[in-house]
Amino acid sequence: MKSIKKFRKLVCLVFLTALMSANTTTAQEPPMMSVANAHQFSFKTIQEETLELSELKGKVLLVVNTASKCGFTPQYRELESLYNTYKEKGLVVIGVPSPDFGGQEFEEETKVQDFTEKNFSISFPLTQINHVKGDKAHPFYKWSNNKAGFIGAPRWNFHKYLIDKNGTYVTWFGSTTSPLSAKVIKAIEKELKK
Repeated sequence: MKSIKKFRKLVCLVFLTALMSANTTTAQEPPMMSVANAHQFSFKTIQEETLELSELKGKVLLVVNTASKCGFTPQYRELESLYNTYKEKGLVVIGVPSPDFGGQEFEEETKVQDFTEKNFSISFPLTQINHVKGDKAHPFYKWSNNKAGFIGAPRWNFHKYLIDKNGTYVTWFGSTTSPLSAKVIKAIEKELKK
């Protein structure tokens, strides 16, 4: 009798897991199925210009959701250092200010721009403030979150997506991973050499 109950519980657990996986896949995949790569997206920069990712074909992209009032905000300095080291070799860092995690971003782009220029002398492109999760997420983030899967989607500020020269999603790095860490640098150098 006990073994039958255990078996029923196991069957229910397997069924629920499969159902949840199917629902997650169905909910995430259809909107992005027609999108071949990141080069199909664009952002508005903090200066209100259009940044077409297709114009960056042949460049390796590190796209990072940023925030001005976060414990990880000092990563701006590391991102700037990384950009300065590798931009001549083909790396473009793109900062995407977002209020999604703890409301730790200013509400106005001018404040973000002033803050990053004054405190970190940022020279890499910053976009306008965008959502990076949920239904309101910028289309690039809907696509990349789908590519990264549930575990690879942003959980906090300074989550990093690596995109290759052809606009293909490569990998992600979490908020706690320094932009200057060996694994980030190794992954970027590998893509730059291709």
